[in-house]
Amino acid sequence: MSGDSKVPAPLRRKLLAAALALGVGGTGVGTYVAGQPSPEVVLAQEIGAYYESSGRHIGVPYVDKIGRGQPLTVCNGITGPEVVASRYYTAEDCKRLELPHYLRAEARAKSRLRYWASYNVWVRASFIDMGFNVPSALEPSTTIVRLANAGDLIGACRQMPRWVLGTVAGVRTRMAGLVDRRDTTDELCRDWGRDGHFSAGG
Repeated sequence: MSGDSKVPAPLRRKLLAAALALGVGGTGVGTYVAGQPSPEVVLAQEIGAYYESSGRHIGVPYVDKIGRGQPLTVCNGITGPEVVASRYYTAEDCKRLELPHYLRAEARAKSRLRYWASYNVWVRASFIDMGFNVPSALEPSTTIVRLANAGDLIGACRQMPRWVLGTVAGVRTRMAGLVDRRDTTDELCRDWGRDGHFSAGG
């Protein structure tokens, strides 16, 4: 099973370690702790951290030359007025800065996806990552949302690899990093936590 996985081994190890710490079982059911982010938000943050920077952008903000408008960016893809050029951001600063963005992505996914309550944490984490990385993917008119709300979760998951275009020098371009990221979320969404696939001890 793991030999066919599209989830890179380092990320797989991080996800399984996080799941174990969160008490997520092999079926992908986690326990919410009051006052803490949900298990699926924590897992989505692991996905984002791996694909956004793998920790390389903790510290001083940089100009994202690939991003639209080349925004000042720090941590794992955070832009906007909260990013101050002269400030040094620690790993803890980054977690604090990133969390509201993930919570908004979670709220968006919950409000748009009719069967959210029936999804395991891996499915939820994959949709939260989509909502964090490409918020427009969770608009009601998208095929992902329409299929999910029609009860075709597998079909919705299989739509994720379509969202791989970025803007480079003003041109819409297929991005290798997005291809890998979507392959990961597609697999998490379709396979993890079902039929014993990738239990926390697997």
